[in-house]
This record gives sequence, C-alpha cells and structure tokens, in this order.
Amino acid sequence: MSLPPGFLEELRGRSSLAQVVGRKVIWDARKSNQGKGDMWAPCPFHQEKSASFHVDDRKGFYYCFGCHAKGDAISFLRETENMGFMEAVELLAREVGMPMPARDPQAQQKADRRTELSDVMEAAVQFYRLQLSSAAAVEARAYLDKRGLRAEALNRFWIGYAPDTRQGVFRHLTAKGIAPQMVIDAGLAALPDGGGAPYDRFRGRIIYPIRDLQGRCIGLGGRAMAADAKAKYLNSPETELFDKGRSLYNQGPAREAVGKGAPLIVSEGYMDVIALVEAGFGGAVAPLGTAITEDQLQLLWRLSPEPIIALDGDRAGLRAAQRLIDLALPLLEAGKSLRFCLMPEGQDPDDLIRAQGAAGMQAVLDAAQPMVRLLWQRETEGVTFDSPERKAGLDKILFELTGRIQDQGLRHHYREDLRRMQWEFFNPRRTNTRRSGKPAERVPSLSTRTSLLASQSARAAGDALREAVILASVLSAPQILDRLAEQLSEVPMSSVDHQRILNALLDWHRRPAGIARDHVVEKIGRGPVDTVFSHAHVQVSPVVRKPGDAEIAYLCASLELAKLASRRGVAEEIAEQAEDFAGFADDGAAMKWRIAQANLARHQADLGTGDDKTDYETGPNGADLNKDERSALDRLIRDISYSKSGPN
Repeated sequence: MSLPPGFLEELRGRSSLAQVVGRKVIWDARKSNQGKGDMWAPCPFHQEKSASFHVDDRKGFYYCFGCHAKGDAISFLRETENMGFMEAVELLAREVGMPMPARDPQAQQKADRRTELSDVMEAAVQFYRLQLSSAAAVEARAYLDKRGLRAEALNRFWIGYAPDTRQGVFRHLTAKGIAPQMVIDAGLAALPDGGGAPYDRFRGRIIYPIRDLQGRCIGLGGRAMAADAKAKYLNSPETELFDKGRSLYNQGPAREAVGKGAPLIVSEGYMDVIALVEAGFGGAVAPLGTAITEDQLQLLWRLSPEPIIALDGDRAGLRAAQRLIDLALPLLEAGKSLRFCLMPEGQDPDDLIRAQGAAGMQAVLDAAQPMVRLLWQRETEGVTFDSPERKAGLDKILFELTGRIQDQGLRHHYREDLRRMQWEFFNPRRTNTRRSGKPAERVPSLSTRTSLLASQSARAAGDALREAVILASVLSAPQILDRLAEQLSEVPMSSVDHQRILNALLDWHRRPAGIARDHVVEKIGRGPVDTVFSHAHVQVSPVVRKPGDAEIAYLCASLELAKLASRRGVAEEIAEQAEDFAGFADDGAAMKWRIAQANLARHQADLGTGDDKTDYETGPNGADLNKDERSALDRLIRDISYSKSGPN
C-alpha cells in the first residue's frame, strides 16, 4: 500500500517517540530533561547498565552511543516488536487518532482476493488436520510418533495428512460451496494436461502448512509416505498468495520469539524447525526446499541482524553454506551479518536434538563461526600453497571476493581479518609455539603493524591519535559542539580524512538536522568514521568506555585539544629558537628558560596537570628545574646546535 505525500511526516509529528520508547525502557532521571524532550536510558537493543540510549523527542529520533542503533518511532516498533513497516504505521496512526488513507480500488480488490484465497487455504488445513486422525493416516501417525512429535507439536504447527485419493480436498471444499476455480487458484488442485477433472496436488503426504508473518496460511509443504514417490517433499506452486522464494517456514512465530531475545536459527527443513522449537529454540525458520534466495536473506535480516545458519553436517550442507556466502557478500553491511554452525557429520538439528538434547544443540550454536572464517576455509581447505604463485593466487581470490562487499568499512575489516588468517596460516611456527614448548617469537599483531604508530613518526602519530579521540568524542556526543565548535574550527587536522570528518561535523552544527554521525557518514562515507573508532587508543578512551556521557566527552575532547595545542606550540617555539639561536649565544640561561617554559607546558598538558599559569614559576635562570629536566634541556640545546652548525 502506498502512502500519500506528507502522511508519514504528519504521523511522526503527532507521535511522541519518548512515549513509544518509554514502554520498553526506564529513563535515567539524572541525565534526562523531560521539558526539553531530551531523554536518556539504557539501550533496549543491547545489554548495558549505563544510559547511552538518547531520544530527542522534539526531532523524533533516537540514537545509541553504544551499539549505534538509530531511527524514529516506526523503526523502533519494527525493531522491538518485529513488526512490518505498515503494521508499525497502522499502530502509530491508531494511537494518535490519524485515519489511514483509503486504499485505491485495485489495491483493495487485490487484498480482498488474497483474503478469499487464504480462507480457502484455511479450510483445506482444517480438512487435512481431521484426516490425520483417520484410519488412512496410520502410517503417517507412526512416522510422526517415531520422529518424536507429540500432540502439542502437531497442534502448534497444524500438521495434517492428505489422503491418497484423487479428489479428497477438492470434493470437500467444493461441497462447502467454494468455487472449483478458487481451489485451483489456491494451488490445492490442478487440471490435467490432457483435460479432465481437477485432481489434488497433495496425495498420500504429511502436510505442513506454511504461513506468512501475519499467520495466514499461504501454502503447503507435503512429505510423501510412499518410498517410490517422485518427490520426497512437495511445495505448493507459485500462486497469488505463495512465493516460496520470498517466504520462510515458521516465520511469524520466529519473529515473535526473536523479538523476545531468541536467536534466529536457519535450518534446512520442516522437521528441523519443529525439533528446534520443541527444544526451546523458538526463533527457528527454514527455506522452502530451495537454496536461500536474496529475498529470503533480506527477510532474515529484517527479523535479526545476525541469523545463525545451522546446516546439515554433510557435503550438501557445506555446499549450501558456500553458496550462501557468495549470495551474501554483496549485501553485507554494518548490522547485517551471518554466523554458521555446522552439525556433526551426518546429522541435522533434529538428529542432534534427539541424540544430545537441547544442551547439545546449544553447544553447537555457541560455537557458530562468523562468515569470514567459512570464507577462508572454503578458499584454503585441501589446497597446497607451496609456491609464490599459489600464494599470490590466494591473495587475488580473497581480494576479489572481499571486493564484492559494498560497505567500505566492512570491506576493510574483512580484509584485515583475512590478512591475519593468512599470517597465522603461513607462519605456523610463530603462532603455535606453545605446542612445541619453544620460546615464542615476538611478532607484532596485525593491528600493531597497521597502526598509526607503526606507519608514521612518533610525533605525527601522537597528533593523529589525539585528533581521533577528539573526533570520536564529538561523534559520540555531538552536543558538545555548542562549546567547542569555535575552537575546533581553528584546529588544522593532520590527515585529509580527519579534516573531512571535522568539516562535516561543523556543517551539521551550523544546520542541525537528524543525527550528527549519520550526517557525517552521508557526506564522506562510513569508512573514515569506522577508522577513527578502530584505533586502540580511541577504544580505551573514556568516551568509548562510557558512551553517551556528554560531560565526559567534553572533558576528553578538551584535554586532547589542550595536548594538541601544547605539542604544536612547542614545535613552533623550538623552530623559532633554532632560528634565533645565534642571538642567544651570550644568554644561555634565558634560552633555557624559554624552551623549558614551552616544554613544561607540553609535559603538564600530556599528564593532564598544571593550571592556567604561563610562567610555571621557574624564572629565566631555570633554577627550579629538576636534574632530569635540566639534562633534557641540555640535550635539546645540543641537538639544535648540531642542526645549525654540525657536530662540535
């Protein structure tokens, strides 16, 4: 259903985001200012104790400085209640008394048609449920009992039986007044190619109803009882209701379970899903007899940001996982990922649960691996890399595969992880020294080898790290720009990316709209922002360890600005003194005092000590300098002398 222009804007304007969010959180009374609509609480999207989740009720947006969840009232309902877009819109509209726009006649006609077909499907489900208790279903009941399905599970999943007769469901439904063509259009019956009376599509099969997110039956899956059946499993054909590439088995109940904190588990078949749900894993779904499609993958991500793919422990299961990797790579982005857990060889989730119970299944889920590891395994398992050419070939393959990832920041992290795996793979003696008992060879970690400290001079790296902390502080609590914007506008950044981030932040401050971090990402891309937060120096800073605390962010940024200004001031002072050194030949004490003044300013700023005094009470003769400081000054003056006239 399309909405008229301006409808959503009016709906957001009438809705109180704080009221919607307040149903899920307890506001922090100390940090919140209800009069200004500035509300803070622990984030409902991740486990935390601090109040890093911010709601701006006047602008209608929320943002978490911890997990970076963001959005408006509609997205909040979708994420916390696992609602569809239109469901959330309709709920908000009811709450604020806004009538939903009327459907256009064609859309209404189409919706009515789908409702009629769904009613036909429900009538068929009732028929199949009754047939499961008949004498004809003895073999089916024995099979279900052998698989451990009790009455509760049969009722929960509406499992039935299609009798092995040509017109069982067709005669039953038409006798109830349902038009024959409706039975055919619902996919329950078909016309023979050579003409003649319609026949049932499902005969001699256990029936698994397939429902949409609203719980309406849209299709059927049937498991044959006859050993010589052409197809062991049969699904409904494509109809106005059913598109198997866009649907998942158990998707509605799974959405509800995931909304309550259950993991989303993707298995291969109906019985796997039923076994998982019965064992307490309510967020279980399955594709419908085919490999996962792009539409199904997007549906999975709407249900959960990180589904766990639980595939059978055989070669077919592994191939399915590898195909899914190729499908997912171009679609990955921050907040959309996959984890994989492979069952023990020869077992599926149903087998594992019957053998080891829920605890055994949980252990496998806990060992689920990120997709990058399965990608590495696929490209290296069973391959010998005994030549430079083969190693270079691996480099090329991994580079090309990760190049499919559209998200720049995520692509960077994938390549970083794969470089680490390559290092460990080709240097086993360095990474497995514990096994041999030999002393470990100290090898820099990948993060160290690619850090600012390793790639720049110490002075330049120090400046860049301070800039990163300043930018991270402002990105985490952009309200501190009210106090720092003027000062920051006069600070030249040492790198192009840092300057671009700062410019975008200042631009947002001049015309605030939406969330500052989103504005920066929209302006320059996600990569530079992710890089700022990836530095270890930033990750251990107070602004990251205590996200969302504006006062800490302000103090952190102010301190680093002072250090940066002091360090750069010292550099300018030394350069000035070096130029004028000859003029101080007869006044060495004054020279020492001036350099000491600048050097001590930097030293105290680095330590976060001192005050606003300008002379540090040392006097021009430097009498109050301690032995170490006096020695350092002597060395500094010798270095300047050496640079001006060569060694003495």
